[in-house]
Amino acid sequence: MTLSPLIAAIRQRLNDAGYDDLPTPFRMAGVEFQFTGALRGRHGRALDLVLLVDTTAGSFGDSDGARVRARIQALSRALDVTASRYVLTVVLAGATLPGDVEALADIARVLHIDTLPVDEAGDPDFDRLEDSIRVLLPLSIPQAAADEQDGTAQEQLEKALKKVVDGATINTIMDAAERGDEAVTDAIASLIDAALVKRNEEEKA
Repeated sequence: MTLSPLIAAIRQRLNDAGYDDLPTPFRMAGVEFQFTGALRGRHGRALDLVLLVDTTAGSFGDSDGARVRARIQALSRALDVTASRYVLTVVLAGATLPGDVEALADIARVLHIDTLPVDEAGDPDFDRLEDSIRVLLPLSIPQAAADEQDGTAQEQLEKALKKVVDGATINTIMDAAERGDEAVTDAIASLIDAALVKRNEEEKA
C-alpha cells in the first residue's frame, strides 16, 4: 500500500523516536483490525499503541467518521477484554472527518494533523510536524549555552526550563526528575494532555 506523504512523514518521525511498526492487519482478542498504520513504543513508551488513520485517502473506510469510531471502539473493547495496559493514541492525518469523531476522545488520545507543514522553500517542515505529535516524542531539554553551564545538573535543567515554561510546570518536572527519566516523560505527557484538553474546551466555548 502506498502511503500519503503526510502519513509517511509521521511514521518516519515516530520510527526515529523509537516506535516500531506493527504488521497490519493485526489481531487482538481474536479479532482482526486493519488500519493505515500501527506502531508500538519501546522502553519507557512500551505501552504506547499508536494508530495512523489516513482520512483523505479513505482506505479501510477511514474517510467515514462513524466507521473509524466503530473500529477504534471495537479495538478498545478488545484491549479491555485482554486486560491490556496499552495507552491508545489515534493520529487522524488529512481532512477533517465528518460525523461524531469527537467521541473518540473518550476512549483514546486523538491527534489531528490536516496537512504536511512546509517551509518557505516548499520542503517538508519536520519541526512543525513534531509540534503536532510532541506528546508522543521523547522529552528534549534545550542545551544551555557554554557560559550557563555552571552548577549541578539539576540547576542547569531548571535554568533551561525557565526559558520555555512557567513555574508550576518546572516544579512538576523537577519533582518527576527525582524519580527518573520515565517519570519525567510521563509528567510531560500529562501536562501536554491537560493543555490539549483545555485548548479543546476553549475552542468549543
